[in-house]
Amino acid sequence: MVMVMLFVLATNNFSFENKLGEGGYGPVYKGTLQNEQEIAVKRLSKTSTQGFEEFKNEVMLTAELQHVNLLKVLGFCTEKEEQMLIYEYMPNKSLDYYIYDPIRCTLLDWEKRVQIIEGITQGLLYLQEYSRLTIIHRDLKASNILLDNEMKAKIADFGMARIFQKDELEANTGRIVGTYGYAPPEYVKQGIYSTKSDVYSFGVLLLQIISGKRNNCLHGLHENLNLLEYAFELWKDGKGMEFMDPSLNDLYSSCKLMRCMQIALLCVQENPVDRPSMLELSSMLKNETTSIDIPKWPAFSTRRDQDEEKVCASRQEIWSVDNASITQIVAR
Repeated sequence: MVMVMLFVLATNNFSFENKLGEGGYGPVYKGTLQNEQEIAVKRLSKTSTQGFEEFKNEVMLTAELQHVNLLKVLGFCTEKEEQMLIYEYMPNKSLDYYIYDPIRCTLLDWEKRVQIIEGITQGLLYLQEYSRLTIIHRDLKASNILLDNEMKAKIADFGMARIFQKDELEANTGRIVGTYGYAPPEYVKQGIYSTKSDVYSFGVLLLQIISGKRNNCLHGLHENLNLLEYAFELWKDGKGMEFMDPSLNDLYSSCKLMRCMQIALLCVQENPVDRPSMLELSSMLKNETTSIDIPKWPAFSTRRDQDEEKVCASRQEIWSVDNASITQIVAR
């Protein structure tokens, strides 16, 4: 119980005042060690829909992965019934804390948002191309992008991530995990995931960063369009600037904003083959002279006929809604 007591003291007995938030795994608390180092302690909840497999997965993966745009795991504790993960502390919370709030969003000007986009891009590029392992995160979303004291982005929460072989194109699972609105159609319908799954999630995230809009609400004049449809409608009609966060009033950035919007729409296309790779995305975002394809209608669009595939077998699904995980057996 020595390690447990160390973190009990560091977090003031896991007090409410020290609580930073809560996800599907359990609550997260701020702590201060005796050497005054600040930490974040994620504690497995007794009612968590995630368990030891996710805990072990995150410990193993983050021990292998070292990158400035990935959240660093400092250690873990498995004494008695306790399962805790110890992270570096991120003083500026998560991306969703800012982009959806009408006041706090003003703290993220276009320059800071570009910095955040670049950080996420570099983190994903490392996971897919430059690390010893190829990693599919499978739950990339605004609440899993944490910000350090300089507002630099770090990708967090690898409990649901999976390892790919370098020559592997895709894999299939009967256990669907993720967050509504960020998962691509081939994964939702067939359980197929690949590096293009995270590209899709990145596209959704990019649209949210430039618009400040949630992806679980309806948008448009008649409030009948999802976020992807709304973005595409405005873009194809040449009204893309109407999609942008009103707090981004720098007209000199309009071309860059429109370019980011077009890149995001390429990421959320229905067919994963049509989506760019992270290497291509990095080049598009860095080099403004790089040509960009014309995006097709986004996935999950009600504005075009979709061939809905029926999956006969039942499979387990784990989803997050407002950061709370749900596990259910769904007949397809």
